Order: sequence, then C-alpha cells, then structure tokens
Amino acid sequence: MRSEKLEMRNGKIGTGDWGLGTRDSCSQSVCVGNPLRLLTNLPSPQSLVPSPFFCLFALLFVFFTALPLHAQAGPDPAFPGSPFSPAQGTMALPTPPPPPIIPFIDFTVRNPTSGQEVAFSLQLLLLLTVLSLAPSIIILMTSFLRIAIVLDFIKRALSLQQVPPNQVIMGIAFFLTIFVMWPTFSAMYERSLRPLSAGEISVETAYREAEAPLRLFMYSQMRSRPENIRLFMAMRGLDRPETLADVPTYVLIPAFILSELTVAFKIGILLFIPFIVIDMVVASVLMSMGMIMLPPIMISMPFKLILFILVDGWGLLTDQLVRSFM
Repeated sequence: MRSEKLEMRNGKIGTGDWGLGTRDSCSQSVCVGNPLRLLTNLPSPQSLVPSPFFCLFALLFVFFTALPLHAQAGPDPAFPGSPFSPAQGTMALPTPPPPPIIPFIDFTVRNPTSGQEVAFSLQLLLLLTVLSLAPSIIILMTSFLRIAIVLDFIKRALSLQQVPPNQVIMGIAFFLTIFVMWPTFSAMYERSLRPLSAGEISVETAYREAEAPLRLFMYSQMRSRPENIRLFMAMRGLDRPETLADVPTYVLIPAFILSELTVAFKIGILLFIPFIVIDMVVASVLMSMGMIMLPPIMISMPFKLILFILVDGWGLLTDQLVRSFM
C-alpha cells in the first residue's frame, strides 16, 4: 500500500505514464479510485472555442428560423401596408397583373346578299391593287422620274462612283418631288380625299376628282411637246383630240413617261459637256507629258469638283430642275 502511494506521488501507476497510460495500464479500479487520472484526459481550453464557420452557420439558422415566426405574428404597426395579416397567419401572395388587352379581329367571308355588296368587294380589291402599285405611280406619274435621272447623270459626270450613295440620291429626288408636286397633292386632297372621308361623295366621284389634278400636271409638261400624245393616239387608232378631256388616261400616262425620259436625257447631255471638256484637257496634258499609265479620270475628278463647288452646282441644278416643271 505504501509502495502504491509512492508511485502515485512520482506520477506513475503501474507501468503507464501519468498522462499517457494505455488501456492495460489504466484498469477500471485504478481510474475510479484515481480522479486525477480523468482530469488529465480533458481537452485544452483553446480547443473549446467555436470556429468562425460554426458561428456563421448558427446566425443564419437563427435568422431564417425567426423570419417565418415574425411573419405569422402579425403586421408591423410601423408599416401599415405590410402584406402580413394576423387573421390569416401566413404571408399573402401578390396579385398577378391583368393580361394585356388585345383587340379581337375577325374576318368573315360570306356570300353577298345584294349587288351593292358585290360592287363594294370589287372596289376594295381595286383599292388594294392601287395601293400595291403606289410606288410605281409615284415614280412614273410625278416629277420623280426626271429628277432621279438628272441626279444620276450629274453623279456620273463628276466621275463619282460611290459618293453620294444611291439611297441619298433617291432621298433627294423624293423630297424634291414632294416640293414640286405639293400643289397637285393639295388639290387632290381637297377635292377627293376630304369629301370622301366626310361621306359627301362616292368612291367613283372621288376617283375622278383625284384624277383631274394629276392629268392636268402631266399634260402641262407636254403642252409644248405633244408629239408623244399624237404617237400613242395614232397607235391606238383614236381621232385627233380637241381638248385635254378627249385624251384617255391610259394614253396620257405612257406619253408623259416618254416625255420625261426625253427631257431628262437632254438635261443630262448639257450637264456632261463642261465635264467632258475637263476630261479631254487633262488627258491631252497627260499624253504630252508622257504619263500614259496614269488614269486621266483620277486627275480630272478634283478639277471637276472644284468647278462644281465654285459655281454652286447643287443650287443651280436644283433651281433649274424645279423651274423646268413650272
């Protein structure tokens, strides 16, 4: 007994160490009888501190657990418009927006009950056909044809290939056409479209009233050159007209197209003459200097542009084009 006490004072029990004893060296009787042996196996205070990840997980768990409880507790008096209701005990879902209102369009096809309905269907088909041919009507029955051809001639006379682009040329011709044809369009609107929309005239009357200003414009461009009208009247076998009313519209339109082409080509020839002279002078100078491989167009183009800008070419060209329709 005394020897065992001495061994305990020395820090040993049997053959095992004080803090590193094995299972064989720490029997049940020794561990029960020696509480100091159990205290030596406790973890250190540093190992009892929780990790940061554990703290973050605990905070998230508490937050997401307390949020549904707060939603069931009732609305906050500080927020009277809160969606939480104490009577329901659950969070109210937002009301979905109403579906967009799209008008319902219905096209019904049925047999006509009278001759008026048949005539109205034919008039509607004729109107759709005219609308599909509207670009051709604007190009061939207005001043657009002459203006577009002249602008293309001046572009080629200046030896310009891509500048200005064709879209720009067509845009200039379109707005100049509106400027020239504005009195005619105004007369067509006042005599035809406005009374038709007010229900004062029928469709046939509106067509005749809209045709009259356009016929007058086309005939005014051929008043001094009626050869084309005679040509198509003779080709059709019709008598010589006494007045404009005796000329059918289907004769007046092709005669006007040929007249516009003739006038446009005449203007183009007059525009080419000064620039051709510049090309010939530049080509002669290059030949005399022995520069055969140098293209004359590349040298003459700057001189053409300088001449065109010095004489205010765009202003003169626009002025003469518009005056040619007066």
